[in-house]
Amino acid sequence: MNIQQNISLKNYNTFGITANAKRFVSITSYYDLQHLLKLEKDLFLISGGSNMLLTKDIEKLVVHINIKGISIDKEDDIFVYITVNAGENWHDFVLFCIAENYGGIENLSLIPGNVGTCPIQNIGAYGVEVKDTITKVEAIEIETGKRVTFSNEDCQFGYRNSIFKNALKGKVILTAVSFKLTKKNHQLNTSYGAIETELALKNVTQPTLKDISNAVITIRKSKLPDPKEIGNSGSFFKNPVISKEQFLKLQKKYPNIPFYNVISSGVEKPQVKVPAGWLVEQSGFKGKRFGDAGVHEKQALVLVNYGNASGEEIYLLAKKIQETVLQKFEISLEIEVNVIA
Repeated sequence: MNIQQNISLKNYNTFGITANAKRFVSITSYYDLQHLLKLEKDLFLISGGSNMLLTKDIEKLVVHINIKGISIDKEDDIFVYITVNAGENWHDFVLFCIAENYGGIENLSLIPGNVGTCPIQNIGAYGVEVKDTITKVEAIEIETGKRVTFSNEDCQFGYRNSIFKNALKGKVILTAVSFKLTKKNHQLNTSYGAIETELALKNVTQPTLKDISNAVITIRKSKLPDPKEIGNSGSFFKNPVISKEQFLKLQKKYPNIPFYNVISSGVEKPQVKVPAGWLVEQSGFKGKRFGDAGVHEKQALVLVNYGNASGEEIYLLAKKIQETVLQKFEISLEIEVNVIA
């Protein structure tokens, strides 16, 4: 375990923001992590850096969770139970599952980041959320150094949300995630977004897991910039959920407003999800550039760093977008990305 001094974090965040860590250490084993927690507890954790906007240098000890490994816990004719350590790249894990014909996460192809962060915001795309396949999450308590396990129910998953963003934020370090995936009789989800259209273009009538993954990859590449080429963190805002009553008022004013009906247990009144990207685009921000901070030309939900934007400049742009959308539509956009301010 080697603690380094004054390390640039530019290559550790997908926005490509220039910020420095006063001290930095990369952790590759449970033993090293538990040993570190005996020495220090005031930590700044990073993994794949895909859901983070740095607006300043980090004074705390920056800990890069880089524990690798994939293991099969058990399997039968229908299901496989698999545990993946936090430092594994998410998309590489998806491709591994497709190669092994393990179904359930193919719609989540090409999402940036590492496995250890996927439960925190309950990553989702094209009609699938990762919570639907997670069986448990393993972690280490920062205060005690003890290893703890959370069941799916313990995680309190919601839309882009979990207990790890709320009650347990800053209290545990996620070290591994376990999944239950199908080996046959896969429940394919092709009805959301442009997947069916993409499959039709490729003349695919009986799609495989790989077909769906390839379709998702094609769609994402056509809409979303590669962080290696243009700094970004994917979707910057959550899709807002509003009351049906509020939506109907908006629909009268904007007849073409897209929407998805939300079915939630425990919610008395019907709700509607409105695409945040549409709201941002209708507010005039799509493709706009303010210095090196901007909104992507193909997907208004993605804020980008064209080269030398600071985190503060991107954050100010985000707040300007929030204010404009609120004024125009009376909808509050919630930032999905973790802003370090």
